[in-house]
Amino acid sequence: MANSRIKELQGERESVQKKTFTKWMNSFLDKVNLHVDDLFTDLSDGRLLIRLLEILSGERIGQIGRGRLRINKIENVGKAISFLQQKKVNLENIGAEDIVDGNPRLILGLIWTIILRFEIQDIQLEDESMEMRSAKEALLLWCQRKTAGYPGVRVTDFHSSWKDGLAFNALIHKHRPDLIDFGSLRAGAPLVNLNNAFDVAEKCLGISKLLDAEDVNVPHPDDKSIMTYLVSYYHYFSKMKAEETGGRRLNKIVGIMVDIENMKEEYDRLCSNLLDWIERTVVALSDREFSNSLGGMQKLMADFKTYRTVEKPPKYTERGNLEVHLFNVQTKLRAARQKTWYPPEGKLVSDINKAWVRLEAAEHEREVALRKELMRQERLEQLADKFSRKASLRKLWLGDMSSVLDKLDRGQDVHAVDAALKRHEAISTEVNAGGSRIQVIRDLSQELSQERYHALPSVQTRVEDD
Repeated sequence: MANSRIKELQGERESVQKKTFTKWMNSFLDKVNLHVDDLFTDLSDGRLLIRLLEILSGERIGQIGRGRLRINKIENVGKAISFLQQKKVNLENIGAEDIVDGNPRLILGLIWTIILRFEIQDIQLEDESMEMRSAKEALLLWCQRKTAGYPGVRVTDFHSSWKDGLAFNALIHKHRPDLIDFGSLRAGAPLVNLNNAFDVAEKCLGISKLLDAEDVNVPHPDDKSIMTYLVSYYHYFSKMKAEETGGRRLNKIVGIMVDIENMKEEYDRLCSNLLDWIERTVVALSDREFSNSLGGMQKLMADFKTYRTVEKPPKYTERGNLEVHLFNVQTKLRAARQKTWYPPEGKLVSDINKAWVRLEAAEHEREVALRKELMRQERLEQLADKFSRKASLRKLWLGDMSSVLDKLDRGQDVHAVDAALKRHEAISTEVNAGGSRIQVIRDLSQELSQERYHALPSVQTRVEDD
């Protein structure tokens, strides 16, 4: 029974940590449009892990592998682990294979280690003896100092001291008394107290709601989850205190907001220009009124190549820059404790992506149509050349036949008549053979006419003259 109860408690603790650590990761990853749904499976390819570390450290770790094979995943996770080891982080018994295989205990251990390194380690505070405390001790001491004197609040640890929710409310009230009516709270209503603190922190301070009241109001709350949430309070209020410098702080905030508004307007302008260009280009690419000549089609193909190599690449760059620009706006808003800003309908990043897909489709269809028409024009030029050669030969043949007939008309003696008759027979044979050649020329003329050959009038003139 004891072992069963221990396993049950471990399972509950693991479930709470999984939920808290997932929310903690998303509080950073959401800023770059990434998201963790299942902590035990979504980290297996190492991509989200690397991006999280880059955000937390402000450093580039390196190229993220895109392969989906196990070896590719192990390589990505290995990069993340190597980066942590370079930061002097102790990762005893945690290997890349453990994360790829989704080992719950080791994944939770890895995330907790990251939280300690990037969120808690830098907390420094002196006690009454002027001795520096460890990061965990410093965080606890900070909580004790900020909640001292509040009725019903006595912080001694990171688990049972927080069950009734009063300590969370006291932390907020200490720094922002305008947000919490502490006198109205009662120790006998822990869920109400916890939800009040969590909601105020999220809505008014922008602190992500990493905990659920039901996970704290239990006999044995998880200390790591509570520490993860409390460190958000520490960083928020420490930063707020550092910025509270009267007029300088006000000017700074005003300046930031002006910059943000200018960035919003710049995004709107750049987005409108890019979307307008895409729409105009789609219309132009959809035009099928092609030149009816080989030279004209060759020029259109050259223009299409210029579009692809000269006109389009800068627009592709603009598209990427717009995403970066919007991310910078959101980052500044977050830093200024402002609500997330979304571009107007029709100017979202997703709208730009959809427009770009239409552009690519129109471009592909344009290329197919141009190549098809170019091949048709090349074939027509070949037919026209063949017609010209056949027509020239026919004209020479008709001249020869006319000359023979003139000589036949001038014959006077018997021998001359006999020779003329033989020549007449030969001419008849030539006429019969020439008839098929004449029909070939007519067929070529008719085909050129059906295909709307651009120099058709000259072809028809030659047919009529002959």
